[in-house]
Amino acid sequence: MKNRFIGRPGLGLALFIVLASCLTAATPPPGFIALFNGKDLSGWRGGQTYDHRQLLALPEAERAALIGKWTSALTELKDGKPHWRVEDGVIVNDGFGDYATTVRDYGDFELLLEYKIDPGADSGVYLRGVPQVQIWDPTAPDPKGHGYAKGSGGLWNNAVGTPGRDPLVRADRPVGEWNHLRILMVGARVSVWLNGQAVVDHVVLENYYDRRLPAAERRPVPPRGPIQLQTHGGPTSWRNIYLREIPPAEGVAYLAARGNEGFTPIFNGRDLEGWAGARDSVAIADRSLTWLPGKGGVLYWATELRDFEARLQFKLHKAGNNGLAIRYPGSGNAAYDGMTELQILDDQYEINKPAKLDPRQVHGSIYGMVPAARGYQHPIGEWNFQTVSVQGSRIRVELNGTPILDADVNTIDLATVLEGKAHPGLKRASGFFGFAGHNDPVAFRDITVKRLP
Repeated sequence: MKNRFIGRPGLGLALFIVLASCLTAATPPPGFIALFNGKDLSGWRGGQTYDHRQLLALPEAERAALIGKWTSALTELKDGKPHWRVEDGVIVNDGFGDYATTVRDYGDFELLLEYKIDPGADSGVYLRGVPQVQIWDPTAPDPKGHGYAKGSGGLWNNAVGTPGRDPLVRADRPVGEWNHLRILMVGARVSVWLNGQAVVDHVVLENYYDRRLPAAERRPVPPRGPIQLQTHGGPTSWRNIYLREIPPAEGVAYLAARGNEGFTPIFNGRDLEGWAGARDSVAIADRSLTWLPGKGGVLYWATELRDFEARLQFKLHKAGNNGLAIRYPGSGNAAYDGMTELQILDDQYEINKPAKLDPRQVHGSIYGMVPAARGYQHPIGEWNFQTVSVQGSRIRVELNGTPILDADVNTIDLATVLEGKAHPGLKRASGFFGFAGHNDPVAFRDITVKRLP
């Protein structure tokens, strides 16, 4: 079911009041499921601040034992009562014990919940197991300067000073009253509304677990993971916890509608006006261009670019292979004579081909030189949304809302590149943007470009 709110990032107070009225009902709003049944903690397990990828990588028996230990901690007694309990249709935590964690993992989602804190409480909502949307008492003393007075709802574990770490406005209700929280997560991009006011607007959630690693080794947040309710420092109560999974087509439409100011369409959806190169290698239908089977070559927009950002959608078949030509000179091989080729490739290529891949050949990689993070494509047959930014020698790629590559080509040791091939075009300062066909019917649409200063 299409959700009437997802395309409204600045959800108004009037609409939120309507939504909040649904939250008090016995059944979830249309399209949502209840994560809490109002009776007990069925569907929840224990958890901690623990990298979900690391948890999944454990041997099954070891993983089950660890989860069992965390889950037992939920019901440990303090003053005769368990840390986590259900009272009158409300989840209550005393401020101690491990975190309530969904048994299921989720990808893109919209989450609605209500919470209430006691004075001095400090809590949060982990997204895909990653901390966190911050919840705390904005009136509490703050000797360490954490920013309590700025209010709740920010992505507190993002880097200090970055957008979204602190909420845009203080929207908390007085301590002891119920607050309404709405969280939208598409890829790694998160938007948060607290009591009907936007407090985080389309910000990338950083991966807390990798932040101390060298920049080249950091991974984005996982593509799937649990929802966690974290509490410490004081009692917190939770109720009306509802979630709606966002399907790929809706996520693409949402991302395509955000941040497109200043972009110019370079493909009109009807013909190849303004394009040069391998024009006979593609067919055009339904406002998309599709590479013809058995056809190769480079099709490029015949306007030279220096620094730019491109936005586009692509759709793959099994083992589909294509590429984005970056600063292509108009002839030769895009990967070597141009600045580079960014891979467009089925994430399951080794299975569907089958074939062996070097990590620097997977989707989004600077071909043969820098690997991209993997696992963020939509299923075969679904459209994907991708942005590419090229500024000087730095290239960044974001796939379906998740940054998967950020690299400076000037730092590449050419002695280590795949097959030791020369890259004479690597330091090109300008060139053309286009597609490097590899005989597979990969489709593209909604191709736009913005020049960068």
